[in-house]
Amino acid sequence: METKRLKLIPACLERAEEAHQAVVRSQKTLEVYLPWVPHVLTLEAMIAGTEKAIANFENFEEELRYYLIDKESDRLLGAIGLMIHDQEIPAFEIGYWLDDRAVGYGYISEAVAAIENYAFEALDAKRIAILADANNRKSRAVAERCGYEFEGELRNARRAPSGELSNTVIYAKVRRDYHTHKE
Repeated sequence: METKRLKLIPACLERAEEAHQAVVRSQKTLEVYLPWVPHVLTLEAMIAGTEKAIANFENFEEELRYYLIDKESDRLLGAIGLMIHDQEIPAFEIGYWLDDRAVGYGYISEAVAAIENYAFEALDAKRIAILADANNRKSRAVAERCGYEFEGELRNARRAPSGELSNTVIYAKVRRDYHTHKE
């Protein structure tokens, strides 16, 4: 998949070290909301996670993970995943992270639009959701900017990596909304 500025490529071992460096560099920012961050702080753990992501991709299970690559510099900027919630509907969830050095340039919004288009057009998605910690203003802003409708807030639905209980907000777009915004 490509956008104006990005290539979205399936997670691959050739870029695992670069992804690891981005996570380590951005650890303080990412670990506030993403519980998986401490588990990939070694290169070995990142490689194991990437191998699982490759297998998931090949088997169309759990998550389709893409690396976000800047077309101009060929630098890895982050990742976006399309989590498979229910193949029978089909329903998906989008998750993402970005290297601190790439924050504030609209890359995630651009990637969300691309993966959303792929899900609705190629995978016949009926629903796509973006879930976030209620305190994660940046992630919420992405969902809102991309036209996802706020559906609600689940109280005490997650434990933040800090150990504190936190709420989860749900934003979603259904196929009808997608076609309305495309026209």
